[in-house]
Amino acid sequence: MKKITLLLLLATAIFTSCKKDKNENNQTGVFNSEEINLFAGKAKTWVKVSNGVPEQLAISIDDAAMNSLPATDEGGDEEDHIIIPLHAQAAATAFDHVLLDWNPHGHEPDGIYNVPHFDFHFYMTSVEEQMSIPLYEQDSLKFKNYPAASYMPANYVPIPGGVPMMGTHWFDVTTPEMNGQPFTQTFLMGSYDGKVTFYEPMITLDFLKNTTQFERAIPQPASFQKNAYYPTKIKVSKHDGVTEIILDGFTYKQEN
Repeated sequence: MKKITLLLLLATAIFTSCKKDKNENNQTGVFNSEEINLFAGKAKTWVKVSNGVPEQLAISIDDAAMNSLPATDEGGDEEDHIIIPLHAQAAATAFDHVLLDWNPHGHEPDGIYNVPHFDFHFYMTSVEEQMSIPLYEQDSLKFKNYPAASYMPANYVPIPGGVPMMGTHWFDVTTPEMNGQPFTQTFLMGSYDGKVTFYEPMITLDFLKNTTQFERAIPQPASFQKNAYYPTKIKVSKHDGVTEIILDGFTYKQEN
């Protein structure tokens, strides 16, 4: 959730260089994005499609990356914040790209999220739109232009202020970490200028290190802003030298 330092030109270069799988015309299978450097390892996204219908969308981080995470963010290492493209076969989902943030000291609110963790932003907007979001002080009205209540799950409220190149973050007031329990994993939402802009699993490093398999429901809004497939579950799966954060249970929703 903290301010990122990625350059738009770098992000654009990543997207334009993204290779297509040989099976691109095959509407059934698992389709991988370009691999992106993440510290001493790699990260990528993949989408599982059956007869053109998305079933799963995931971020995959290899053990080399997980085992080389820096314990400090001094020096502003841009690998703390990387944009990962989605394969073209993910076009039917609501998502455009992923922003992966490694937070070695966590972030605000102090005493809740200030433990080492990842922010996994699944963006619904383009990279250019994401990067154009200004400082809160430069245009607070667009940060405070919230989507209609039906577009956010029940019990979600906005965090005051906003983050450049991200927007306004929304959290679930019923989650354990907001009620005196330690933060392990949670699910945030994002908005900017009246639009829902991202889904965001936030997961601690300790939870990822000590979890082989995990599944939970994603809180659902009553309404959706565009026709697309949306996930209903999130999973964590650790196997064969990778840690995967998987959006699952995609269902088609119409704009309403």
